[in-house]
Amino acid sequence: MAVYCIVVYDVDVSRVDRVHKFLRQYLFWIQNSVFEGELTAQEFREVVRGLKSIIDESKDSVVIYVLRDASLIKRSIIGQDKNRFSRII
Repeated sequence: MAVYCIVVYDVDVSRVDRVHKFLRQYLFWIQNSVFEGELTAQEFREVVRGLKSIIDESKDSVVIYVLRDASLIKRSIIGQDKNRFSRII
């Protein structure tokens, strides 16, 4: 079963690039420190494991919002849409 996730992170500058590159493998980059997209249950576990291996849980913060599917999201953008669902690495 797939889930739709929004991942928001606030990590030390020394880990920002690693977190960003890691999440781009699974999700769409929306804005600085924000990713979203659909994940299988296995991918979700991989993302959680991968993030735990990168961040320092005593200093960093990652919030993962999980929804059953994308149809539950209503998005409104004020200003520029910084990234139109691109997985280009």
